[in-house]
Amino acid sequence: MSISGTWNVEISTPMGKQTAILDLVADGDTVTGTAKQGGETAPIQDGKASGDSATFTLDLTKPIPVKLGFDVTAAGDTLSGDVKLGAFGTSKVSGTRA
Repeated sequence: MSISGTWNVEISTPMGKQTAILDLVADGDTVTGTAKQGGETAPIQDGKASGDSATFTLDLTKPIPVKLGFDVTAAGDTLSGDVKLGAFGTSKVSGTRA
């Protein structure tokens, strides 16, 4: 099963759990799409795909300006991995296919 699809994700952050919706489209070895959180939509940047895994970045402005770096793997209808929270370290991300 591909990493492509809509994912409801939850990120554990120093500010508590944050939820978002990731719309990912894998095409060969690239990933594009968007992330929606708190009324904001951000484009997927620098997306790379390898099988059921992907890495990509997002620039968010809410709740604070931060560049997020995702490294995730899909297993069926679940998504898991790590997200680098700019200067705030690395946290876990998990999600389910919408």
